[in-house]
Amino acid sequence: MTAAYTVAVRALCEFTAKAGDLDLRFTPTPTAQEGIAGHALVASRRNDSYEKEVSLSGEFGPLRVRGRADGYDPQQNQLEEIKTFRGDLARMPDNHRQLHWAQLKIYGHLLCQSRGLDTVRLALVYFDVGSQKETLITEQADADSLRAFYELHCGRFLAWAEQEMAHRAQRDAGLQAMRFPHAGFRPGQRQLAEAMYKASTRACSLLAQAPTGIGKTVGSLFPLLKASAEHKLDKVFFLAAKTSGRRMALDAVETIRASAPLLPLRALELVARNTACEHPDKACHGESCPLARGFYDRLPAARSAALSSPSPVLDKAAVREIALAHQVCPYYLGTELARWADVVVGDYNYYFDISAMLYSLTLQNDWKVSVLADEAHNMVSRARKMYSAELEHAGLRMLRKTAPEALKKPLDRVHRQWNTLEKEQDGEYQVHTSLPEKFMAALQTAATAIGEYYAEHPAYVDEDLQRFYFDASGFMRLAESYGQHSLFDITVSGAGTRSNSVLCLRNIVPAPFLKPRFEAAHSTALFSATLSPWNYYCDTLGMPDNTAWVDVESPFIAEQLSVRLAGHISTRYQHRDRSLAPIAELMGEQYQRQPGNYLAFFSSFDYMEKAAALFAERHPGVPVWLQTRRMDEAGREQFLARFNAASSGIGFAVLGGSFGEGIDLPGARLIGAFIATLGLPQLNPVNEQIRQRMDAIFGSGYDYTYTYPGMQKIVQAAGRVIRTESDRGTVYLIDDRYARPEIQALLPSWWRIEQ
Repeated sequence: MTAAYTVAVRALCEFTAKAGDLDLRFTPTPTAQEGIAGHALVASRRNDSYEKEVSLSGEFGPLRVRGRADGYDPQQNQLEEIKTFRGDLARMPDNHRQLHWAQLKIYGHLLCQSRGLDTVRLALVYFDVGSQKETLITEQADADSLRAFYELHCGRFLAWAEQEMAHRAQRDAGLQAMRFPHAGFRPGQRQLAEAMYKASTRACSLLAQAPTGIGKTVGSLFPLLKASAEHKLDKVFFLAAKTSGRRMALDAVETIRASAPLLPLRALELVARNTACEHPDKACHGESCPLARGFYDRLPAARSAALSSPSPVLDKAAVREIALAHQVCPYYLGTELARWADVVVGDYNYYFDISAMLYSLTLQNDWKVSVLADEAHNMVSRARKMYSAELEHAGLRMLRKTAPEALKKPLDRVHRQWNTLEKEQDGEYQVHTSLPEKFMAALQTAATAIGEYYAEHPAYVDEDLQRFYFDASGFMRLAESYGQHSLFDITVSGAGTRSNSVLCLRNIVPAPFLKPRFEAAHSTALFSATLSPWNYYCDTLGMPDNTAWVDVESPFIAEQLSVRLAGHISTRYQHRDRSLAPIAELMGEQYQRQPGNYLAFFSSFDYMEKAAALFAERHPGVPVWLQTRRMDEAGREQFLARFNAASSGIGFAVLGGSFGEGIDLPGARLIGAFIATLGLPQLNPVNEQIRQRMDAIFGSGYDYTYTYPGMQKIVQAAGRVIRTESDRGTVYLIDDRYARPEIQALLPSWWRIEQ
């Protein structure tokens, strides 16, 4: 019988053989690089006939089980499963060992079946990356017992698999019959939807510049859900930069489901661990947290309840309610449900980060996925942060005083090498052409020593030591792939005994890291109102050569937005004090001519505060409110609450901050904006190094570093004014450089600029 449901050996065993507590107490584990090296070293110790990564598969009714066993020695008839670890093997939780045996026994059956073996010796090979020693636990098994074990676990999974196949068949039939959830497409929405569907048809990536107001979220999700049935997609990942973007995606799913009430579509929201945790004061293991105790024993019932829920969307609140009803951790229930959801909504990091869960699951399960990234103009800056790391000397100095005696020597060695780097430093900021070998060796030794110490003292708790260990490990991990895409720099502040320095592995071009993630997806669509020029995003993000580009026509017309150029004012740093009076006069005249709600954007808090103070002095009758430094969520909500249909006044904000994008103030809530800056990133040593590196790689250093990121912020800020087809408003571009043709070419084509 032809298999209709494929499952990886690892996924099968995680479903059927995991039991007991969730146990995530801090125990240093080998890095991926150490794991790969460990597997290679074990294999190198075997004889010439040893077979590595043996592909195996088998069937059980409609199930097709497949995977790769780590190694097989035909001379000894020994099948091996290699697990790397660090520390005392006796401290490994029993449920981990049971899972390892389950995987090995499934592989044992598949090997006996494929090679006609009556018996095989099974060997769990535990390799300590610290001591480089192997511990073998072996068991002789006959083919009949292995077949019985295989059938037992496949039988446990089969009912679930049949349920999933039925769900998939109903889902695909419903998606094929599904109609667009509104009476018609908005202007531009059909063009976007068609581009999305064609990208899935061609199995390529897409950059879509689509203006606000056309319904981008529904216009992107709907065509990819239609494509899911026809192109045999397993899942759609909708990734957003902010909570508001995730909410819009969940609302779009509910809209689609409401128009097709019989459509069995499962949508899941993934949230950060710290926001989902019910017991932040407790450690994540069964001895501390009640929701971790017996987690895997109660997981099946919680999983079934979630996936049979009548709610169309399993958002944070819905997952929490189900988790607490079954006394399991909401966060880890959510990560489990990602395996079975049709649409997964989350932050960029769930697919694009260095340890991204959704990317890892896609590879493990060989999923066919389409990825949607909303507000994708944020992707460059966000991805740079994902692949950057830094260490602060002040933290190490403090740690040396409190660290266990056994760790003082390796930490002192790092400290001495760090001092040497500081003494060689010429100025406050310096870029090194290569990584300092002696420092990196000392850091590696210290990280290894801390890992071994924790492995020997699992009950020891020191947050500062853990933080340094994580920071050092992250630094070393990125150092393994250091290249032209990154900078290694040192910034020194203070002097003498009060000096401090920060070492940074600063990613400049995320492309080498993101490229495999684009390749793993069936199609990836990045969309935003500001994705111009397209080559900047393709180059920096590493998008495939066959990436398609669409510039969706705007539903707005020039008559809706009066774009006025204040070219007589310069907002350059050296001219800012002179610019304050003419800016205040311009804003006062516009407000007197048309009272209402306005936003005024400036390049810095200092500039904004000076402008607001002078404006308030000269126009005391106009209500004024300001964005404050380090404004919290409540403060942001109060700021936005001032913009209502009956109010009037001017809110002063910093360009690129909380109010320059992602806020929706339609109609009379906002009728205009003053943008007193060209939005260019600050001219400083770091950005100048970025410019030089961009110039060396792409030949467009200044534009890639300053012009394009700056103009993206301008268009986003101006986009707050016109949100619907009935809106009318005014935008002032305040700077003489807006008159330049190369700058105006980066502004929306439907704008008509008045000099």
